[in-house]
Formats: sequence, structure tokens, C-alpha cells
Amino acid sequence: MPRRWIAALACLAALVALACEGDGSATPRPTGSAPSGGPGGIAALGDSISTGFASCLVLTSCERNSWSTGDGLRVRSHYRRLLDQDPEIRGRAYNHARPGARADALEGQAKAAVRDRADYVTVLIGANDVCRGGVDAMTPVAEFRADVDRGLRALRTGRPKARVLVVSIPDLYRLWEVGHGDSRAVRAWRRGVCPALLANATSTAPADRTRRSAVRDRIDAYNDELVKACRAYGSRCRHDGGAVHGVRFTLDMLNPLDWFHPNVSGQGRLAEVTWRSSGLAD
Repeated sequence: MPRRWIAALACLAALVALACEGDGSATPRPTGSAPSGGPGGIAALGDSISTGFASCLVLTSCERNSWSTGDGLRVRSHYRRLLDQDPEIRGRAYNHARPGARADALEGQAKAAVRDRADYVTVLIGANDVCRGGVDAMTPVAEFRADVDRGLRALRTGRPKARVLVVSIPDLYRLWEVGHGDSRAVRAWRRGVCPALLANATSTAPADRTRRSAVRDRIDAYNDELVKACRAYGSRCRHDGGAVHGVRFTLDMLNPLDWFHPNVSGQGRLAEVTWRSSGLAD
């Protein structure tokens, strides 16, 4: 494929995944349909990270590699681990996460998980609330919390006995730290990947350093609210204790197209650290 086509496709997909106004209202795309009876299975809520975006070396969702609901063999997802424990959940993995989704999409995604009768729901949201534009466009912290609360309320109302895992937002600042010296990553980021953080990635100007610090602080504030929201939910909600935020991502855990989303190795690492926090491990 000509280089200019690759660049154009990468630009378009990165903008869709990281800056679009996703509202979570798209038709659900489950791994399987919900048959009557039996355990309710697992549902994933959130954004492009939980869809396995770009993990198949194409800038689109690749749900088979999702750390949460993936059914592929290359990632030992939560769904595959649960399937080892209970073969009856086969085909009951539902991925309602959407590229570009922000916290205000959670309520609609949660209602879809309720319709699926999911017994276990993972929630990973917040990157697009930071990345959708410049610093001024970041979702205010109070609004983020209100959006998360509405989503969790829909789950608690519709599936009060379901287990919920709320996952911390990855340390995106860490990605800048390890990637801003790599020319491949910098070129990809110039196509519109998380501009609030990654624009002018090599600049040391005070304004750019201040902007990056503001993004880091906003992610920390969101993560604090996710802890509180899960606590307010009650005993059926578990937080990952900052496990995902604490992952020390390296460039070999990112896809080589946008140098932002986890590749198969990165998705596998997310599955591993979040499974430890889920309370469902053997």
C-alpha cells in the first residue's frame, strides 16, 4: 500500500478513535447473543482500549484481542479465564465499549449490559475525556464523576447482583515519557493522537510542559473519582487499586501504527493485572 494511503488511513482512524464524539449509542456488537437461562456472562464497557483497537495491526477495533471480552488465543482475557472456570458461559461475552467513547457514554453501554443479563462487567473509561481535544476541552472532574455515577447506577438498578470491576485510567503521561524520543511515535502522534498530551511531543517550551502536566493531573483526578464511585456503588464493585495506571508501558507493548493503543502484548498485560484485582481468580 502506498505510504500516503497508510498515513491518510492512520490519521482518519486515530482521529475517530481518540477525538470523536462517541456517545455509546451504536448497535451492540456482542461476541455472542444472549441465550435464555444459564449464567449471564461478561460485558465490557468503555472506550477503544477495551475494543482491542489496533491490536490486529489495522486502525480499527479488534475485539478478539480485548483484555476483557476477547475470545482470541493470543490474549488470556477475563472471558477466557472465566470460560476455564465455567464452560457454560461460552458465547456470553459482550463488548459494548466504543472507540471515542467518553464517560457520558457509560449509561447507554450499561443499559446494554443489563439487556445482556451480564453477571460480570468491566469498566475502563476516561482516556477520551482527556484526549478529545486541547486542555480546555477536557471533561470537568465533577462532570466526569456524574457521568460515571449514572453509568454505574444503571448497572446497579438493572443487575444488582452483578460483579463490577472499575479499572484505573492508564498512565498516558508515561506513554509520552517513553515515546517522545522515538521518531516513529512522534510522527504518528502528529496525526492527531491525544493532542492535549501528545501535540508538540518533543517541545520543551514552558507552555507545552504545563499542558502535559495539566493532563497528568486530570487523569489523577479522574482516577480518584473512579475509586470513590466504586466505593459508593457498594460491595459488588471492585476497583483495580490503580493496577492499570501503574503498568509501566514500554513501546514494545504498543501497536506500531498510532503508538498509543496497546498491542497484543499490551492487552495481555492489562488482562493479567486486572484479573488479579477482579476477585474472580482461582
